[in-house]
Amino acid sequence: MQSLSLAQARRVALAAQGFLDAPHAAPTMATLARTVSRTGVLQVDSVNVLQRAHYMPLFSRMGPYDVDLLRRASSGQKSRRLVEYWAHVQAFMPVELWPLMRHRMEQYRPQRGKWWTDQVTPELEASLLAEIADRGPSTSRDLDDGLPRDKKHWGWNWSATRKALDFLYVVGDVAIAGRNSQFEVLYDLPERVIPHAVLDRPVPEPADAHRELIRRAAISHGVGTEPDLRDYYRMKPAESQAAVASLVEDGELVPVRIEGGTRPAYLHRDARLPRRVRARALLSPFDPLVWERARAEHLFGFRYRIEIYVPAEKREFGYYVLPFLLGERIVARVDLKADRRSGTLQVKAAYAEEHAPPETAAELAEELRSLADWLGLELITVAGRGDLSAALRSALGSAVPA
Repeated sequence: MQSLSLAQARRVALAAQGFLDAPHAAPTMATLARTVSRTGVLQVDSVNVLQRAHYMPLFSRMGPYDVDLLRRASSGQKSRRLVEYWAHVQAFMPVELWPLMRHRMEQYRPQRGKWWTDQVTPELEASLLAEIADRGPSTSRDLDDGLPRDKKHWGWNWSATRKALDFLYVVGDVAIAGRNSQFEVLYDLPERVIPHAVLDRPVPEPADAHRELIRRAAISHGVGTEPDLRDYYRMKPAESQAAVASLVEDGELVPVRIEGGTRPAYLHRDARLPRRVRARALLSPFDPLVWERARAEHLFGFRYRIEIYVPAEKREFGYYVLPFLLGERIVARVDLKADRRSGTLQVKAAYAEEHAPPETAAELAEELRSLADWLGLELITVAGRGDLSAALRSALGSAVPA
């Protein structure tokens, strides 16, 4: 069985995720398509303390780009490239994955009792579908029946309408046409969201769909264990294990050992193994490279936990902490906030990893300047928290133009 050192496995993973791709001076729709072909999906999250989650992996790989590219790619019908669905969690996925998700949609249909109360009746669902058919793309507020809301489940304030729409969404009876300026979901009928050429494709058998999802996960990972591959599209163990076995039998996945690993790993036969990776990127907490925290810890020696839901006094590194990738290693982490009112990118804390090279502060300063410029922020400030803050402040100045 082939063996990979940790350095080799890191380079395979970085290449698979698009960190070898040559930058474009002005990223285009083709650049975006190439990048999404690497990441596979883009997780969607509502937190906007810096920039919404689905925009950041594109910036990390493409550099400064016009965010309207993503809006264009995920709107319209005939020209649509991406659509939101529960693909990893809530995520943009290539629209051609819609038929592969039909088996997942059908699995959700009989499970409604797990999430939705008796407020969500077949009559309410039918009424909403009829109203959406008549109105076109609509938010939950547009359709709300005015029933009292509850505040369960992480403080969500969902009406019966919102619950019904969420059920109709996961089972594929409605699709997400886009979002409005308040980031509210616009629901519409699938036949007005998904290109007909995609919607009319035969629905694959579940085993074939599982195999294709694992194949795509392996391409995006380059190399990973079966649990790594399973997590990428949030599959069940029985689904992913059978798919991995099938792809190994066909030679598309090659069993390998990764230095220090306790589980078998699988290398995609087309994965690149570059001699060197010269990346420099700030990674969103929701970046596919660090989704699976155990994998990030094994490959990069980087223990990472998102602390958004941790009380302030118990946070170790900060509220919205981004890993900093330099070369082939994650060398630092920074707690960032975009203060749009004052036009300032705030570095609330900065920490170096033990293996961080001497040039870390200077390289991070350059990346922060690029990020601030992309976000339209004029200043960068650095607070005193963290062992990298003083060097970073020196590299930037205490309050400097971006």
